[in-house]
Amino acid sequence: MDSRYKSERRVQIDEPQPPKSDAFEEDSPGSRGIDGDDDEERSMRFKPSSNNVTEDQEPFMGFKVRRKASFHRDYKGDYLDVPSHPFLMKILQKQGDKQVLFADKVLKFTGSGKMKRRILLITDFALYIVDPETDALKRRIALAAVEKMCLSELSDNFFAVIVPTEYDLLMASTRKTEIVTVLVEATKSDYELEVNFSNRFEYNAAAELVKEVQFEEVEGGVKTKITRK
Repeated sequence: MDSRYKSERRVQIDEPQPPKSDAFEEDSPGSRGIDGDDDEERSMRFKPSSNNVTEDQEPFMGFKVRRKASFHRDYKGDYLDVPSHPFLMKILQKQGDKQVLFADKVLKFTGSGKMKRRILLITDFALYIVDPETDALKRRIALAAVEKMCLSELSDNFFAVIVPTEYDLLMASTRKTEIVTVLVEATKSDYELEVNFSNRFEYNAAAELVKEVQFEEVEGGVKTKITRK
């Protein structure tokens, strides 16, 4: 196992049944969201993918309790058909990016804890967050600025992208495994992207706002709690 994949405890894989749902709690008081994200979207159903993933594509196999559907999945990469969306192509062309490694809709959590539907694009140079309602680029993060990824050891959909020079990203996607794998592969020629597994981790939701995410396995799924530090 590569030393860059770290965990506070090792979890044996017993092919657990897929959880029925992900419970979510937000304890922090309301405030204006990051990047003008004010609209509240507090619920979204996560459906486990029925596609299948090879073990060589799972850089952290053995560390994490995975859904059955995540063990053998064929990664597609571009789930949005980016070339068919002129506004996405315009954003990429303006930045000089051509190679799309991953594209899909995700949930992004704002500084106030609200959930926003966003498009996540990953190229060989950067990570893009795009508003699908306004077709506007909300944020571009150079891959070189990403220090590590934080995930739980359970079968939830959450992951944090840690960017020390700016502020971090907390997102949720049923394709989390593929996203992490793509980022690890995209950065390995320049540096080793650290992937940390813990059922409790902190992230900077804004420049001076630290939050803690806690995960707890409960009957039928995983309970996720986000609190202000």
